[in-house]
Amino acid sequence: MYSSDAVLEHAAELKTRGVPFVLATVVRCESPTSAKPGAKGIVDSEGRISGWIGGGCAQPAVIAAARKALADGQPRLIRISPAKGGQAEEGIQDFAMTCHSGGTLDIFLEPFARRPSLLVIGASPTALALAGLAERTGFDVFAAAPGADADMFPGARQVLDGTDLSGLTCGTPGFVVVATQGKRDEPSLEAALATGARYIAFIASERKAAKLRTYLKQRGHDSLRVDAVVSPAGVEIGAVTPEEIAISVLAGLVKARRNGELAGSVVSDQSPAELSEAGNAIDPVCGMSVTIATAEFRSEHQGATFYFCCAGCQHRFQKAPEQYLARVGTTV
Repeated sequence: MYSSDAVLEHAAELKTRGVPFVLATVVRCESPTSAKPGAKGIVDSEGRISGWIGGGCAQPAVIAAARKALADGQPRLIRISPAKGGQAEEGIQDFAMTCHSGGTLDIFLEPFARRPSLLVIGASPTALALAGLAERTGFDVFAAAPGADADMFPGARQVLDGTDLSGLTCGTPGFVVVATQGKRDEPSLEAALATGARYIAFIASERKAAKLRTYLKQRGHDSLRVDAVVSPAGVEIGAVTPEEIAISVLAGLVKARRNGELAGSVVSDQSPAELSEAGNAIDPVCGMSVTIATAEFRSEHQGATFYFCCAGCQHRFQKAPEQYLARVGTTV
């Protein structure tokens, strides 16, 4: 069993590596419960738990709520209790538990989503300022420009010399900003389009952006993708200096990130498959939601498969299945 210190050390390691996870902490309990206040666990994006936040009855609820926390990036407080259906308390999400323990657990779930990746193409003063600001604002920054090195982009995770992006380690970046400002605009825009990124911004005037859109279409690039390039980039604040322009562009990135303007992307680079909730079934004994993919307890009856939160519920069902058939475990 993990100690709380070991869980926190593991969480720090995952955060450093940029791996998404949810830190679950028991903040209150009503006996009898196996987990006590201060107990901690980590739930990864596949619903696996390391650490200790309660037994088999508590874990399905924690996993279901953790998946949602990773998807929307919002922390939540959940209560796992046999008294679900009573007067709800504001800010607490209730889950039923009718297994043998009969206790109550309040668990705080804090999501740590993967930082969204930002590729900055160009080595203009605005590009350098944007990379530094973005890294401090929660982006994993990658940079590419002829002659670029780590000294130019000290906070970047990776710096590429040139516009050949075949060695980019982040795969498809969440955001791309072309900040060449007159130096190799055309090949840099083509490199940006080749990444497959859904959000590409180009720092340029409307007139210049229109000319380059025409150029890109003549080069055979998809018209819809070319027209989707955000230019002029950023939020209008009357910016003049490179630093002010960088702030404007960063504001546009934050707005897109928080407003969900990236279709299929939620504040991170996770694919929709990683973010979507796995198929669930209802435990026919206690009524809890059980994640089918990770369900340890299951039984076959009359050609149907039933899933359970714990061995106790499975045993009760096997002794008298007809008593619980009204709560058929339907996938959702």
